[in-house]
Amino acid sequence: MKKWLQLLRQALGGSEESFTQGSINRAIFLLSVPMILEMVMESLFAVVDIFFVSKVSIEAVATVGLTESVVTLVYSVAIGLSTAATATIARRIGEGDTARARRAIGQVLVISLVISAIIGSIGTIFAGDILSLMGADAKVIETGTTFARIQFISSPVVVLLYSLSGALRGAGSAATAMRSLIIANVFNMILGPVLIFGVGPFPELGVTGAALATAMGRTIGVSYQLYSLAKVNKMLALVWEDLRPHRETIATLIKVATGGTVQFLISSASWIFLTRILAEFGSDVVAGYTIAIRVIMFTLLPAWGLANAAATLVGQNLGAKQPDRAEASVWRCAFFNLIFLVGLSLFMFTWAEMIIGWFTSEVAVIATGKLALRVLCLGFGFYAYSMVVIQSLNGAGDTKTPTVLNLVCFWLFQIPLAYFLAITIKMGPLGVFIAVPAAEAILALLGIWRFRLGHWKLVKV
Repeated sequence: MKKWLQLLRQALGGSEESFTQGSINRAIFLLSVPMILEMVMESLFAVVDIFFVSKVSIEAVATVGLTESVVTLVYSVAIGLSTAATATIARRIGEGDTARARRAIGQVLVISLVISAIIGSIGTIFAGDILSLMGADAKVIETGTTFARIQFISSPVVVLLYSLSGALRGAGSAATAMRSLIIANVFNMILGPVLIFGVGPFPELGVTGAALATAMGRTIGVSYQLYSLAKVNKMLALVWEDLRPHRETIATLIKVATGGTVQFLISSASWIFLTRILAEFGSDVVAGYTIAIRVIMFTLLPAWGLANAAATLVGQNLGAKQPDRAEASVWRCAFFNLIFLVGLSLFMFTWAEMIIGWFTSEVAVIATGKLALRVLCLGFGFYAYSMVVIQSLNGAGDTKTPTVLNLVCFWLFQIPLAYFLAITIKMGPLGVFIAVPAAEAILALLGIWRFRLGHWKLVKV
């Protein structure tokens, strides 16, 4: 017990940056603990927001669901840059080249600001039109346009929070990324109810208050990341020279980020189409689905912590010319993930109605949310392997393979199957829910097959 407590303190303190030597289990623990907590903190944004917004109105919940299904496009850019940062910086750390690792972090910062500013401007201008395209009714558009605008305006801090976290994870400083999310969430949980319900001298802003609280919390979290990079972490301490555009580094990052962004765009855009199909069945269905997805996000994002740990271990060990250690780390992470998610799925299937009932008392919304939760959690065993294998390929810099796999599984299989089941043969929302774990099962099997071929070991970053 004393040994485990010492390891836990070390993991939370973030005292180790390179994981190319020693016990693989120890490396996984030291990396995954702060990464899991980081993912929990990120998922708390979604759960906390939907918890308070669900007390406002069904239209408010539908607004969040429809808006964030589109704002996910911003997240796709952020995750693409995060993928590139992890792969590139982990490789440099494995090679022992901290100067180039630092420069890569600086270039990630510059690219994130430029791209997010463009996306945020477009989304802010056309916020109402975007909600309309997503099938929102007039009341939802009236309620949610300001919410959507704030979400798009805050694009730079969303992208930076993800991309800088990816950079820190690649360098082995997962604890810093974790602390930034803890700080951001504390402010979000305090400001959320204050601004939504108008506590004390603050005005009652409803769903708009949720957007403001989230944006402010994330801004504070990014500020902590920048402070840490500039003042705290000596090995990664940025200097102005690192922020000067460097053509070769930018080209490398964009190459990897493009693959990461496109693959996530493919998967996230598929969620937009699923939400659009569900919108045909009314706001109650969208609201129930939105609550269920938030719960799924909360349970799956910690598992992504293990997947991100695998990506860092792959990148660092490939940089250190140890591909066998990299592969062994992946299978170990996947096995641990399987144990966690299978156990979690049993709990969620059994207590689905109670879980959805925490967020709403509307009978129709609970019925849809319970059904969605039970069907989606049936795929958790497949999720366990697919997320670890896909992230490991990304960690190696092979973003092309996951892109192709996502295209096949989500666009060529999931969306047509969802439409066929829900609309053509009139299964309704259940048809959409069934299509999700079915696609994830195929993704897991194809991902394992491609990973075993070993081409990822030869990718240059």
